[in-house]
Amino acid sequence: MKLRTILLALLICLLGSALIIQPSNAQNSQQDYLNAHNTARAQVGVANINWDATVATYALNYANSRKVDCNLIHSNGTYGENLAKGSGSFTGTAAVNLWVAEKQYYDYNSNTCVGGQCLHYTQVVWRDSVRVGCARVQCNNGWWFVTCNYDPPGNYVGEKPY
Repeated sequence: MKLRTILLALLICLLGSALIIQPSNAQNSQQDYLNAHNTARAQVGVANINWDATVATYALNYANSRKVDCNLIHSNGTYGENLAKGSGSFTGTAAVNLWVAEKQYYDYNSNTCVGGQCLHYTQVVWRDSVRVGCARVQCNNGWWFVTCNYDPPGNYVGEKPY
């Protein structure tokens, strides 16, 4: 009986430690990024955007280069780009939701941002951007850096996103 109790306790400890060290991908998967983007795009009649491994690799490489300082500095590459950072359990979906929340500042009729920033939102819903790749990395200061890159890029002056 004593051996059985010890084995049961050992099993519980092993299972518990496996749960603790298992990383959580909740709201950080490719599908989570796509769902957040495509929900916003559907609201304005824009076709779904698709995940692209090449664009995602670019996003991850750039995100890794920002781990040291976590500064929101654009890569100035050939892709469109949205950046965000946050602390705690800041997720990729939370980043996309921040960008989409800028919709309130976008005036479609005048094609301008009214009373705030909206260029992250217009990139999310840019009709001609059909491929996306995103990455989320933890910076040295403990914060999370999120980038999504878009191909082809959007936000051309004088053009409406949809």
